[in-house]
Amino acid sequence: MPNSPNALLQQYVKLTEFLGLALGPDYEVALHDLTDKNRSIIAIANGHISGRGIGAPLTNVGLSILMDKSYETQDWLLHYSGVSVSGKQLRSCTMFIKQGGRLIGMLCINFDDSRYQAVSRQILRLCHPDRFAGRFSQPETSGESAPPCRTETFRNSTEAVALDAIHHELERLGVSAERLTSGERLQIITALEESGIFLLKGSVKDVAAGLRCSQASVYRYLAQIRK
Repeated sequence: MPNSPNALLQQYVKLTEFLGLALGPDYEVALHDLTDKNRSIIAIANGHISGRGIGAPLTNVGLSILMDKSYETQDWLLHYSGVSVSGKQLRSCTMFIKQGGRLIGMLCINFDDSRYQAVSRQILRLCHPDRFAGRFSQPETSGESAPPCRTETFRNSTEAVALDAIHHELERLGVSAERLTSGERLQIITALEESGIFLLKGSVKDVAAGLRCSQASVYRYLAQIRK
């Protein structure tokens, strides 16, 4: 297990293991060290839930938190939706680990409630029509903190994180990478910049490949945006 140079984060490594054992196999607990966003997970329990392991990168939601600085006014983000590598729906919560007001890490809990949802539907169907069972088995969100605007996706590589973001923007605009105009490409790169994708090392190369353009073009667009 890789060690973080930060003594405060080291205290959370054992806590990650403990919470994984105490909560049980339906709860994944992941500890992120933000000094290396490309390989931010330094400890993980029950990683089979999201399909990740130690060394996995920061997620799209983690990157957006760094960009919008929501951690400055709150200490956690509760009950938002996530999707595992296999496509399974998860309920996620994140606690911000701060040192002197600076965000240095995140402790994340991802709950796979699929077994309980299935049992709940079966019980409801014993006495109610399927339409009733479906309506009352939907996940609820907590009003204690605002959920992210996008579902969190869990990936094992920075390339996959970048490609997810690109595909999301292409779908949103209803265009294909092969037929992008310069204006559409600028719009997509602007959205990627705002979402924090370029905080990941090597992301310019991945974005260039995903948008069918050169790395030099991506840098030119970024220079234009950052002005």
